[in-house]
Amino acid sequence: MFLRSVSLLSLACALTACATTDTPSASAVAPQISLDTLKTVTQQLSSDAFEGRAPTTPGEDKTVNLIAERFRAAGLQPGNDGSWFQDVPLVETLATPTSLTITGGAQPLTFNYRTDMVANSYQVQPKIDLKDSDVVFVGYGINAPERGWNDYAGVDVKGKTVVILINDPDYETKGLEGPFEGRAMTYYGRWTYKYEEAARQGAAAAIIVHDTEPAAYGWNVVQSSWTGAQYNMDAANNHMDQSKVIGWLTNDAARRLMASAGQDLAALTAAAKQKGFKAVPLGLKANISLENQIKRQKSRNVIGVLPGKKRPGEYVLYSAHWDHLGRCDAAPDGDDICNGALDNATGTAALIALAEAHKKAGQPDRSIIFLAVTAEESGLLGSKYYAENPIFPLSQTVGGVNMDGVNIIGRTRDVVVIGPGKSELEPYLQRAVADQGRVIVPEPTPEKGFFYRSDHFSFAKFGVPMIYFESGDDLVNGGVAAGRAAADDYTANRYHGPKDEYRSDWDWSGGLQDIALFYRIGRELADSDNWPNWYPTAEFRAARDKSRAGQ
Repeated sequence: MFLRSVSLLSLACALTACATTDTPSASAVAPQISLDTLKTVTQQLSSDAFEGRAPTTPGEDKTVNLIAERFRAAGLQPGNDGSWFQDVPLVETLATPTSLTITGGAQPLTFNYRTDMVANSYQVQPKIDLKDSDVVFVGYGINAPERGWNDYAGVDVKGKTVVILINDPDYETKGLEGPFEGRAMTYYGRWTYKYEEAARQGAAAAIIVHDTEPAAYGWNVVQSSWTGAQYNMDAANNHMDQSKVIGWLTNDAARRLMASAGQDLAALTAAAKQKGFKAVPLGLKANISLENQIKRQKSRNVIGVLPGKKRPGEYVLYSAHWDHLGRCDAAPDGDDICNGALDNATGTAALIALAEAHKKAGQPDRSIIFLAVTAEESGLLGSKYYAENPIFPLSQTVGGVNMDGVNIIGRTRDVVVIGPGKSELEPYLQRAVADQGRVIVPEPTPEKGFFYRSDHFSFAKFGVPMIYFESGDDLVNGGVAAGRAAADDYTANRYHGPKDEYRSDWDWSGGLQDIALFYRIGRELADSDNWPNWYPTAEFRAARDKSRAGQ
């Protein structure tokens, strides 16, 4: 992770020697990627008929059956002992929260569901009550002994409500140096970590303060993602080891809460950025109740495999998530289906197009797995389940490529690696990018923590080298300004909303460029005997070394 401070282009060039293959095999040159497949599958999956592709709904049935049929037509074999599917046991909860009330301050406060706060629970029980829970501000809610940082030092939060800031303490840093890698978000900055650590500390409730810049999305995204049915892995203990209540507060609500306690949110935030910060008991009491409708159901990952001819017991992995949010907050025109066209019907379509291309190129030396996973939008649950219950051994999985959104705005001059400087797969990408006449540039928004927000992360945690990259902002037609404007427009107006819909005027030329890169990296791995690893500084190196040592 320390390599992020180096120019990525020079880094990749310098590390090219880490990979033993300097030129691609003939089969690594991609056959024509089917534009018709990309358009047709994306349009089908994101149509209103699929109702937003929420797991365990009729939209899932249509989705997984379509993917399985397209895998079969592409010439793949079923990936799970004759079946196209891997069951993923989920528990669905639909919470009806009361307002969050705060007492003990200058005046009682009431925060309303959806407009001021959202609340849910990982615990699987029909009724949850949080009564007179002491409120403590714990800064960024980080306990990182290897970095000499513990926001929970000296405070007992068992049974209490912790209020937490999103992202890392140094996210406003211009560069990539700092206690938490400066501008680049670490996993400590992700909301998933915040809730995990709060539960480990025994907190009864964990509330994150929303702020658009460090969160990387507006309150509208919190509303659409955190209301309605929520999914988690089914577990024998019903997740009773987790906090009773998890949720978010708007920034305005958080300021009012702190003011009621005689505190200033801006001043507390500044203090929380400093090493040695001490948690601040606020002298307030929190109260909220949730009633949960509970369903236990199975969702499905879809798995196809192209068997290898020489080393069929070694695997290269392509992954993309098929799910989206289903029905969500309606747009002004009344449309309440979150179609998820870009996110991630395009990636699923690319997975199918790659299956077709690899099959046309002939049988690879190693087997290639094509994995469409469920419940990414609920916390990477489908990929997490596969990684914990792999159909094909992870120790024998050479590496892979994850796809989460395909470029539909045109060709670019650049490529961005999400979470650069981590694995020996990067030289493979560098060679392929150079052959396209493009360049690799530093990640423009490392503070958004995209590395920890898609399915490659589930495999990385178990040591499998994965690479996740996408087109940069420098459009051939329009340059960087046009590229960034398009990205910002998508985030503001379509991301996780009803207007992420298929459009016939999309420019797929950039997507075709990128899919050719996906193809080449996968084919080089499949036709070689190389075993790329994580770099020694990467946090996943130890898991890979342990996994491979068992072979």
